[in-house]
Amino acid sequence: QVQLVESGGGSVQAGGSLRLSCAVSGYTYSVRCMGWFRQAPGKERDWVGSIDINDRITYEADSVKGRFTISQDSNKNTLYLQMNSLTPDDTAMYYCAADYRYGHSCRRQQDFYYWGQGTQVTVSS
Repeated sequence: QVQLVESGGGSVQAGGSLRLSCAVSGYTYSVRCMGWFRQAPGKERDWVGSIDINDRITYEADSVKGRFTISQDSNKNTLYLQMNSLTPDDTAMYYCAADYRYGHSCRRQQDFYYWGQGTQVTVSS
């Protein structure tokens, strides 16, 4: 089992910044990739970005590229999402996810087996 707990969400005005954290515990040795997703009410869960744990290559969705940055601390116990230049369109529940399998892109919801409970981000005009 792998447990994921998100934190760092909150309310911020447009143009502001937030850093989300995802604490990882359990059988973390098995994790191959991790990702961030977000979901607004009544909409589908969209991919935000991912990181390959082994080679540390990161990927970001076009909607956040240049504003959001994914990183991981040296002990691999925490995944971060640094969010800058936030807009109201970024308002959503943000979820952390992890997977142990190979052969997929780590960019789709179905690519991830483990999920956190989410942390709310609200951006006002």
